[in-house]
Amino acid sequence: MTGVDPARLVEVRARHPEAVAEAAARRRRRPLMAGAGRLMIVAADHPGRGALAVGDRPFAMANRLDLLERLCLALSRPGVDGVLATADILDDLLLLGALEDKVVIGSMNRGGLAGAAFELDDRFTGHRPQDIARLGFDAGKLLLRIDHQDPGSLATLHSAARAIDAMAEHRLPVFVEPFLSRRGPDGQLRNDLSAGAVTTSLAIASGLGGTSAYTWLKVPVTDDPDDMMRVMETTTLPAVLLGGDVGDDPERAYGKWRGALRLPTVQGLVVGRSLLYPADGDVAAAVDTAVGLL
Repeated sequence: MTGVDPARLVEVRARHPEAVAEAAARRRRRPLMAGAGRLMIVAADHPGRGALAVGDRPFAMANRLDLLERLCLALSRPGVDGVLATADILDDLLLLGALEDKVVIGSMNRGGLAGAAFELDDRFTGHRPQDIARLGFDAGKLLLRIDHQDPGSLATLHSAARAIDAMAEHRLPVFVEPFLSRRGPDGQLRNDLSAGAVTTSLAIASGLGGTSAYTWLKVPVTDDPDDMMRVMETTTLPAVLLGGDVGDDPERAYGKWRGALRLPTVQGLVVGRSLLYPADGDVAAAVDTAVGLL
């Protein structure tokens, strides 16, 4: 792991809070899509929603120093284009100088806390469009979970549409991560990853807002490659794959990602916990494997 001095970070935050804006102002930027390559983005916005677990470790992402070291290592690997995170994490990475020549994506709605009764009333408590523009970041991301039985979904749907409009006014891309979701008998919220549900969620997300010119989609990978091909025929919007938990069979997960990356709509891959917290602990190897799929 790369070394991160937490005492130095705290000292700067306490004595010179303006250093965050100064670091953002002098950050070397790059185009969202550079050359003929595809995007490889590392996601780390889970803690902002109270989702700290990785596998059987309920608080794996709670150690901020450990998370920052893993992120800095991942961002240092060849082929990694950038990071998706909440303001607190991006501020730390700015102060550490880890975002030079990287794509920076701000996480916008983190109000649907994991396990909460109001989880689907997913308020925009993270980056606002004006924050992303002011800091010179490159895009935003919003989560859109829809349960036909939960009235809270309507509030999220409406606020997501207005966020898409506001991002377009700033000419900033916004990555929309849509799901059809439902609560099980245990009350836990689960996303429906069937081909029909993913297709429907993409159609809904594509139609939000007064323009789709700056809208991207962040799409989960279905199990059947033929299903994935039909799912991606739903829209002409550019998309990135959501690389979820690889579970006990990473090779199978990588095979699914590899197949989906061949589809013409797919422009890259966004992966979080499975790269930052691989089962064998080798972050660099996990990241390099994912980059190799592109």
